[in-house]
Amino acid sequence: MDSAELNRLYDFSGKTVVITGGTGILGGEFACALVGCGANVAILDRNLDPVQHILELMEPRANRAVAINADVLNLDSLRKAAETVREKFGKVDGLLNAAGGNKPQATTSTDLRFFDLPPDALRWVFDLNLMGTILPTQVFGKMMAEKGEGVILNISSMSAIRPLTRVVAYSAAKAGVSSFTQWLAVHVAQEYSPRIRVNAIAPGFFLTRQNRFLLTEELTGNLTARGKAIISHTPMARFGQPEDLFGAVLWLLSPASAFVTGIVLPVDGGFSAFAGV
Repeated sequence: MDSAELNRLYDFSGKTVVITGGTGILGGEFACALVGCGANVAILDRNLDPVQHILELMEPRANRAVAINADVLNLDSLRKAAETVREKFGKVDGLLNAAGGNKPQATTSTDLRFFDLPPDALRWVFDLNLMGTILPTQVFGKMMAEKGEGVILNISSMSAIRPLTRVVAYSAAKAGVSSFTQWLAVHVAQEYSPRIRVNAIAPGFFLTRQNRFLLTEELTGNLTARGKAIISHTPMARFGQPEDLFGAVLWLLSPASAFVTGIVLPVDGGFSAFAGV
């Protein structure tokens, strides 16, 4: 394979990728990276307030992106979004399920014991992370099944592989995302087309709106005891930056990974390899 052929593996020109949670810290960065590689991008989120900033970062390629108000837990909302994507771009080639997160009320602390975690908060985390991955996949994966090809990329977590203290609902929900990824990879390949691939990445520790309260002190910005413990168990000795995920995301969405399906790929600075001794 010559260099021109290698370059084409990461040329997304003419491809359309839907990103749920597309205005989040990671989702917005993924959208910019994909547009930069030539893709058409549909940014789906319930909160479109940050989208103008994302579109400004894409200039002069912002015309290849569309922002759509959509709720990953509402099938009608997702189906309307799919109609908009079809009208704008004609098809869907990739789905990046980036919607997810945690909340303090579903996290144990000195003031909130496991036995007292409110069911509504636990259910919110389960639904957002697991059902918020399954339902968009039903809608946009069906479009891929109809044409016999496509790529679905889910966002799991290092917490699914090595359950972390305190985040009981988040760890369990992300473990569900990993299991769903493997199940769906087999199902769609056998029932619809082997050219439909399903994978996930398992990020290590990245500072986001959802986990900042656990890792940094609100007033000072200094690391909490938990943040320090994580850094001490990460051989690369830092939190991840969104761009640290680009290589894995682009690879798994591109033809460069054409024989890869059903994997959950850690991107964690060595956290999963560290035994602590």
